[in-house]
Amino acid sequence: MPVPQAVVFDLGKVLLEFDYGKAAAKIAQRGRLGAPEVRAFIDQSPLLFRYETGSMTKEDFYSQVSSFTGFAGSITEFSHIFGDIFEPIIPMIELHGHLRKNKVPTFIFSNTNELAISHIKATYPFFNEFDGYVFSYEHGAMKPTPKLYDAVESLTGKRRDEILYLDDRAENIEAGAKRGWQVILHETAAVTVAEVRASGLLE
Repeated sequence: MPVPQAVVFDLGKVLLEFDYGKAAAKIAQRGRLGAPEVRAFIDQSPLLFRYETGSMTKEDFYSQVSSFTGFAGSITEFSHIFGDIFEPIIPMIELHGHLRKNKVPTFIFSNTNELAISHIKATYPFFNEFDGYVFSYEHGAMKPTPKLYDAVESLTGKRRDEILYLDDRAENIEAGAKRGWQVILHETAAVTVAEVRASGLLE
């Protein structure tokens, strides 16, 4: 395979670990439901899908979560709570730094939402060092919908094996592979770093 000309990273579980349980616990402290009920409502109902495909605003999302859970805080408090669910995956962030030093174009490709991205931008400096971003909520669809992969190719200006794509979900990786992308199913940082190195992008 040729050396890739751009690397496309998934965000959650690849560069940042996340846990909706953290948000659920804090929302429950200010509402009438227990943390397991709050988490199920956020993570297992159609609500998050609608928010992450851009069919509802931040204000709508806050209003519906507050109405269901009895959350008594302001939208500012809610925004901080809902965004503050991440932890950095240091070896993967370091991998990105090494790619940048080698002048490799890098991009983010994520199913996500406005609240999460606002928090991440403000909290993690590395996030602002990519060449471009494709977010589900800005395109009205979620991976593995083809239109999002079209958006990645348009943004990067790359096609087929010019792209190396890292994601933790097999269905997302498979959609990239069908387009001829080079792909890595991310399971551990050590294995992913080794596979990126084997691609010829790192010495």
